[in-house]
This record gives sequence, C-alpha cells and structure tokens, in this order.
Amino acid sequence: MNEFFFGFFLTVVGIKLGWALLLTFFELVGFYTIIPEGETRVYVLFGNVIGILREPGLYFLFWHLGWRAPLVNWLGQCFKIDVRLDQEYLRSQPVNSEEGAPMGIGIWYEMVIRDPVAFLFKNTEPRQSLAANVRSATVRCLSNMKLEDMLEDRHTMSLAVRKEVTSHSLEWGYQVGSVYIRKVHFRDRQMIAQIEEKVVNRLRQVTSAIKQDGVNQVSIITSTAEKQAAAEFAKAGAVRPAIVGKALQEICRDPEITAALFEILDTQRLMAGQARITLLPPGKPMLSELLAARPGEAVDGAARLVPAEN
Repeated sequence: MNEFFFGFFLTVVGIKLGWALLLTFFELVGFYTIIPEGETRVYVLFGNVIGILREPGLYFLFWHLGWRAPLVNWLGQCFKIDVRLDQEYLRSQPVNSEEGAPMGIGIWYEMVIRDPVAFLFKNTEPRQSLAANVRSATVRCLSNMKLEDMLEDRHTMSLAVRKEVTSHSLEWGYQVGSVYIRKVHFRDRQMIAQIEEKVVNRLRQVTSAIKQDGVNQVSIITSTAEKQAAAEFAKAGAVRPAIVGKALQEICRDPEITAALFEILDTQRLMAGQARITLLPPGKPMLSELLAARPGEAVDGAARLVPAEN
C-alpha cells in the first residue's frame, strides 16, 4: 500500500512538472502565448513589426505570425505595453493673468495608449513628452486670461488645454482623456499676504458695521419704548387729578367721613415721617417747658409735645 501511494505521488508530480516544462517549451518556441487583461504585445523581427496582439486571451502564434513565429522569441523582440488608463497631476504650472498676477495652475489629465507602434518608435520618452506638451499648452492657452475668469471658469480652461494637447499626443501613440484644472492659486507670497490683510480688514469692517447696526436698532427700540412709556405716564398724570378730585368730591358730601379721612391721612404722615413724639401727662405745664428748654431738642419741629389724655 505504501508503495502504491508513493508511486501515485511521484506520478502526479511528474505529470505536473512534465506538463509545465512542455508548456514552457511550446511558449519558448513560439507555439502559443497568453495575453492578460490591459496588455498589448508588439512583435518585431529584423527591425520590422510583424504582429500586434491587442485583445486578452490565448493565441496560437502560427495563425498570426506564420512561419516567423518560432524565430521571433530568438531573433526578434516582444514588447509588452500596458494599455490601461493612466493619469498624472502637474502641480503649480506658472501662468500670468491679464492683470499681471503670477498664478499657479494644477492640472490633472488622463491618458491611454492607442497606437503601440507610435508609442514605441516615434518618441523615446513619450510620457515625459506628453507631460511637457501639457505644460506648454497650459501656458499658451491660459496666459493673459482675466483673473476673474481664471479663478471661476475652470471648465473652459480645461477644454482649451485638452484641445491643444490632443493633436500632439496622437502622434506619440497616446490619447488624452479627461483634462481638469484642479487648483488655481497665487504664487507670490507678498501678494498672498496683502490679499489676506485686505480680507481680514474687510471682515473687520463688516463685523463693525453689523455691530453698529445692531446697536442702532436697539437704540431705536429703546427710545421708542421710552417715548411710549413717557406718553402713557403723562396721560396717567393728567388723568390722576381728575380721578382724585372726583373721589374727594364724593367723600366731602359727608362731614364725618371727611374728618375721619383727613385724621387718618395726618396720622399716616406722622408715622411715615422722622419726627419724635413725646407724650406728657395733663396738668404738668412745667414739665413741657423743661423739656422744651433742653439743649438740642425740639429743633425745627423735629419733636412734638403732645399732652397725654387720661
């Protein structure tokens, strides 16, 4: 049983190794090739392009290259080109506005390889050349624009740069996709500081104006309320004598009620005042004279001598 499992294991391993070696040999001799997703292969033999495989999948090279298939891997070249969508961002490209302000433009663009032969043989550094072309197109298309348009209308600027770059990029095998102006900023530090100072001053002015307007509104409301209150108090002061006089007229119709009222009022005034009251027993006139003769007493009616009743 052990010999059976050992023989079975060696057989499986041998088949796998043999199959892998066989596939590798067939690939080396140019019998077949497998192209993954997002890749294009260009076959060159003796300086001539003999085949371009663009779509992913399994290819038998004898059907596409003919009798040259066994020679291309030994005497020729096979270029593997990544044709997936790529992108790049160029930061702070120097541009001057119409007013002479030094501006920086951040531009983002997409590109994809459409012509592998032009990409390989028409330019030694196509990616760097495309980036340089985008930089120069940015300077040509966006220079001398009004500062207001440069800060607001980015869509128009993006379209202008894309239109300028597309024709040159096709010559090098690239196709430019979306182009977008992502950032527009000032490059002069002194100008930035001046703009910040102006913005801060303007914010202070606006804040002060808002505060002053609030104070003015509060003052208007307060003065209006005081005016209305003064008018109401004046009306009350004008009406009060008539009401009091009418009430006294009603009271004075009965003499007893009138005498009692004025006696009560006199008592209330005495109790509310600061004067001192001294009660004296009746039949003692000498005592009142002695009290009145004491120094510091009974000055300006501050004390009142009232004879005590039995």
